[in-house]
Amino acid sequence: MPVSVLDLIGNTPLVELTRCHEGPGRILAKAEFLMPGGSVKDRAALAILRAARADGRLQPGMPVVEMTSGNMGAGLAVVCAALGHPFIATMSAGNSPARARMMEGLGARVVLVPQVDGVPGQVTGADVAAAAEEAQRLATIEGAFYVDQFNSTEGIAAHEITGAEILAQADGPVDAFVAAVGTGSTYVGIAKALKTANPATLCAPVEPEGSEPLAGKPVVKTRHMLQGTGYGLVPPHWDAALMDFGMTVTDAEVTDWHRRLAAQEGLYVGYSAAANVCAAAKLLASGRLARDATVVTVLCDTGLKY
Repeated sequence: MPVSVLDLIGNTPLVELTRCHEGPGRILAKAEFLMPGGSVKDRAALAILRAARADGRLQPGMPVVEMTSGNMGAGLAVVCAALGHPFIATMSAGNSPARARMMEGLGARVVLVPQVDGVPGQVTGADVAAAAEEAQRLATIEGAFYVDQFNSTEGIAAHEITGAEILAQADGPVDAFVAAVGTGSTYVGIAKALKTANPATLCAPVEPEGSEPLAGKPVVKTRHMLQGTGYGLVPPHWDAALMDFGMTVTDAEVTDWHRRLAAQEGLYVGYSAAANVCAAAKLLASGRLARDATVVTVLCDTGLKY
């Protein structure tokens, strides 16, 4: 039976990584990059716009505006195209040009905002704030619905469903979960579902070295290569009760795991996905878990956006 493009969002496979990680334990990774927008953000984009249409905040044909690192923008572009809404994305000029091209290819208008203190490929929290300010300005001018992903709760609920999918695919509770944090929706939603199923499941956010506010450390390095995560701030809907401890990765480690995933697993994914898998392997090697433990994580986006 034919389906809508919106039916392609969700129900992604759970992949076991057996070549880039030979043990101890096993790593299971949710292949979120397979969705039509190419990333985990498709789920939140669909959930937020459906909720806004249902409660009248988003009227038929009304424009949609959002600040994005590129992934949420691509997800919104897909959903807006399917639902008939013009879409305007504001994005730091330091983010990958490939992301802007994808959004434009999906019919979006992309506004690049000059960087405040970052450099190309390394976007800081101040850069993100500048892009968000421009999004709010445009939403007012255009009479548009402003998505405001950092302050929306629908994405968390959407990822509780992701967590339920993981539990079904893994045939029950897992020992640990790790994931990088941007808005926090993916981490909080999945962690909530996994801990509800088994409170003993250890959950750890992944942060770039030197930018670890979730671990309670001062931010000493604002520039890193994890676009869309590690903004050097605690997200508005962060739930510290879902954090058992933190995991840290370096740019060098991320680069190495990015190569390993592509060359050894055939998974050409983005750098945040590589950070997640790196953290999963480090956790399994740390001695915190049993040697036969299972750690689940997320392959956030495709490497074709970089």
